[in-house]
Amino acid sequence: MKNVDDWLPVTGSRNAKWWYAAFHNVTAMVGAGVLSLPAAMVYLGWGPGVAVMVISWIITLYTLWQMVEMHEMVPGKRFDRYHELGQQAFGEKLGLWIVIPQQLIVEVGVDIVYMVTGGKSLKNFYSLVCKDCKHIRQSYWILIFGSVHFFLAQLPNFNSIAGVSLAAAVMSLSYSTIAWGASAHHGRGPGVSYGYPHQTTADTIFNVFNALGQVAFAYAGHNVVLEIQATIPSTPQKPSKIPMWRGVVVAYIIVALCYFPVAFVGYWAFGNDTTFDNVLGKLQHPTWLIAAANLMVVIHVIGSYQIYAMPVFDMLETVLVKKLHLPPGLTLRIIVRSLYVALTCFIGITLPFFGDLLGFFGGFAFAPTTFFLPCCMWLAVYKPKPFSLSWMANWISIILGVLLMLVSSIGGLRSIIRDASKYQFYQ
Repeated sequence: MKNVDDWLPVTGSRNAKWWYAAFHNVTAMVGAGVLSLPAAMVYLGWGPGVAVMVISWIITLYTLWQMVEMHEMVPGKRFDRYHELGQQAFGEKLGLWIVIPQQLIVEVGVDIVYMVTGGKSLKNFYSLVCKDCKHIRQSYWILIFGSVHFFLAQLPNFNSIAGVSLAAAVMSLSYSTIAWGASAHHGRGPGVSYGYPHQTTADTIFNVFNALGQVAFAYAGHNVVLEIQATIPSTPQKPSKIPMWRGVVVAYIIVALCYFPVAFVGYWAFGNDTTFDNVLGKLQHPTWLIAAANLMVVIHVIGSYQIYAMPVFDMLETVLVKKLHLPPGLTLRIIVRSLYVALTCFIGITLPFFGDLLGFFGGFAFAPTTFFLPCCMWLAVYKPKPFSLSWMANWISIILGVLLMLVSSIGGLRSIIRDASKYQFYQ
């Protein structure tokens, strides 16, 4: 079995440095969702908006720390995958059933959304650079974007995509900086107000729910954190959690530098006139800069797609080799991974409004895997004394996480019902 583990994507190569962990985490966490944060601020307002952003940052950093700590809580054993930790905490069968469906919804869902995002950003870039050119349908742009992944998906493991991931992390910091820099340069226009947009009570409530969901999705890097930590070497004297935690802290500082300025400066500049899901859409000038930012989104999403696909490849290849006893090798890898890329590409082209669907499904999966599943595992494994600091911190995170899961799912379902009449397949 040893050689199979050396072949699998997650455990194949264990010589990562702490800075690999830093940029893998940045790439996984800073989604293109950062650009919709000013739109989320519209319905939260200054006070609650800032509070929700900061509290989410603190809670998710705490749950990320828990996962890093639990990676090697059993001496001599490493939990290289999220579901292995689930099995340790909740038992063999239950652990699998709790973690795998949620992890798959997040990873496959994010990959499909990124197919659409990549295609849309390519299309935006094209229309900005070449104003009089022939209109090309979005479906073709998604195809063009997807074609890159047929090649990149063949990279065997996490360490081999380090270069792609580094480029993606640099890009995410760059386009976030452009987004808030250009907003600051645009300045606060006349008539910008920060009041609540006038709507019925029901609309207001559901929009607040949706905004909370958008913030929750912004912090969704936990699904790949153990898989990233698995690539770091570990000895009893130098456990992997030390370099991993260093990488996570650096990543979280970068995440804060991306998220807070974009959300707050974007909201400051446009106020409640953020009737769009992407702050770059509001900024038209200077054209070359906004075009460059769109291209940066494309490069970042290429890297993110691979980071989220890697654990899925790992699951698929584990099942095929260990359960179905297929011979591990290049043929198996090319077929499995190409099929996965083709599937996500096809769904992205067929359902270009998939992002809305993710608001609903994601509510069930993003909030738990990020906000409270690590806390449940911590309580199950370490059993802290009731009302001790650790016990209270975990229960507060669990309660907030469950509430977030409920409201973001409700908000997501409503936006699907509201927009369903406008949906078009194969745009």
